[in-house]
Amino acid sequence: MPVNVIVLAGAANGGPLREVSSAPNEALVEINGKPMIQYVIDALQDARSVGRIVIVAPPGEVEPHVHGKNLEFVPSRGHIVDNVLEALKVLPADEEFLVVSSDVPLVTGRIIDELIALCRQRPADLYYPIVERQVAEARYPNVTRTYVTLREGTFTGGNIFLVNPAIVDRVEPKIRAFLDYRKSPAKMVSLLGLGFTLRYLLLRNLSLKELEEKVSSLLDIKGAVVICPWPEVGIDVDKPSDLELMRAVLK
Repeated sequence: MPVNVIVLAGAANGGPLREVSSAPNEALVEINGKPMIQYVIDALQDARSVGRIVIVAPPGEVEPHVHGKNLEFVPSRGHIVDNVLEALKVLPADEEFLVVSSDVPLVTGRIIDELIALCRQRPADLYYPIVERQVAEARYPNVTRTYVTLREGTFTGGNIFLVNPAIVDRVEPKIRAFLDYRKSPAKMVSLLGLGFTLRYLLLRNLSLKELEEKVSSLLDIKGAVVICPWPEVGIDVDKPSDLELMRAVLK
């Protein structure tokens, strides 16, 4: 069954990219004459496993600048969680969906198809892809990412999630809190638990399985961390150096 997709394009261009682009929305920052989000749309429409594509963006801001078959738009509400919930209002309540950020222009239709196939190799409610550092840097030597060291290696997070809609209401409050707390160590400790946090910060010996089990327990779901061989899934554009890299790679 095709997977419906929610593309998040609600972020105003008010961060580091503002230094090099006057686009009002980060999704509209141009890469070689094309809005960044258009690369993502093209990849989704090339993917054989993708169904409907719902783009969440400020009304009238992104729609005039992109093209594609049967694109659907819903108004963004500010918070990432609210934007996903807004998109789900127009999607079937019993079909799994993909959440994709609008700033991953290196993804392709093949990568999306193979990622979905990889996720479906094991049952779960929420799939979170990660990319090993050496895989990312081997293909893109100049890429700068935030990495986390676990027992199995050093990884960066992906920007695509596969979700079972049945868990949305249950996990919404905790996902919202996690996103709100991600830049506050003290609040993150309160969410994850002191013992778990100290074990990671002081010992750095957590395994992927332990991390997966912690997230599953925290959210009361079956979560799956998926190690994927495609660094493009984990490379987003949020600063001028990222944009420079993308322009060179996609030239």
